[in-house]
Amino acid sequence: MDCPSISRPSPSSSRSVHVVRAAVLPAVGAPLEIAEIELPDPGPGQVRVRLAAAGVCHSDLSLSNGTMRVPVPAVLGHEGAGTVVAVGEGVTQVAPGSRVVLNWAPSCGRCHACSLGEVWLCADALTGAGNVYARRASDGSDLYPGLNVAAFAEETVVPVSCLLPAPDGIPLTEAALLGCAVLTGYGAVHHSAKVRPGETVAVFGAGGVGLAALQAARIAGASKIVAVDVSPEKEQLAREAGATDYVVASDTTAREIRALTGKQGVDVAVECVGRAVTIRTAWESTRRGGRTTVVGIGGKDQQVTFNALEIFHWGRTLAGCVYGNSDPARDLPVLAEHVRAGRLDLGGLVTDRIALDGIPAAFDNMIAGKGGRALVLF
Repeated sequence: MDCPSISRPSPSSSRSVHVVRAAVLPAVGAPLEIAEIELPDPGPGQVRVRLAAAGVCHSDLSLSNGTMRVPVPAVLGHEGAGTVVAVGEGVTQVAPGSRVVLNWAPSCGRCHACSLGEVWLCADALTGAGNVYARRASDGSDLYPGLNVAAFAEETVVPVSCLLPAPDGIPLTEAALLGCAVLTGYGAVHHSAKVRPGETVAVFGAGGVGLAALQAARIAGASKIVAVDVSPEKEQLAREAGATDYVVASDTTAREIRALTGKQGVDVAVECVGRAVTIRTAWESTRRGGRTTVVGIGGKDQQVTFNALEIFHWGRTLAGCVYGNSDPARDLPVLAEHVRAGRLDLGGLVTDRIALDGIPAAFDNMIAGKGGRALVLF
């Protein structure tokens, strides 16, 4: 059920503020707090969105624990969808009532990366994350949007550049997943690794992004898809996503994958964990000349080592992957068509549907390696 915000005049201007509930990160490493925040009316070029749903992503956990930097106190959450409720001056792209998906990394179209068509590497994509966008209702303290869009709140105010039209025929509660998990997992397979029909694929990590990558490998026509995870309980989830084989992560993982592929190794490994040992194992699991795409975000203490001779001998490729090397404006309609055709199951990524106050427990589950995507329903 929609919860309308409370409006009252702003003490500092003629603009009103709207009081909504949000999950606030008071400091790096501190527990999230469910609190009331004050959103101003949208200014020029801005839009206020009422969230229908927000996915809980491992990147949010990385922001909260300091693996990735974020100004604090902050409202995290970057994977969401909702309905426009108000627009600021000069906004013509959307209107109140428009259904939208949040785009946490809008490209500027001007920097060097954008000029090369590599919009996922845009130098200015996260400029807005350093701007105050709201205040805490209890004491008026400034709040920052964790990754531009602050989706862990009943409503948010964002630049219009952070919005994409929600695809027709897809519920907003599922469309939220298109904004990060699916774009990243699908893009890792189709844009970064460029999986071809008949190739063999191993996906390390069966969380939200990993499950999306498994589905993407199936869509790409992979002949064998090996899912790898620390949790035996995720096997059914992985197989429903498209895995033909399942390996519980251990010291013998690379050997087991080679045994499943005629002792050759897979053509492609997609690493969705961000740990040095997993990256190294993914690389070792590929055949001579194989390709490894690293999607997981690891800390600076995670050092991956190779010797010069093995790099020459194996002829393997190791590549980083940001946001699935995706262009959201280009790729969202493609993903929507896969969903409508029944090739991509968004609901199959979700193992927990929670309220706002369930986010801390969702973080704990990610740390413990439990479940797929947790989805906050507003």
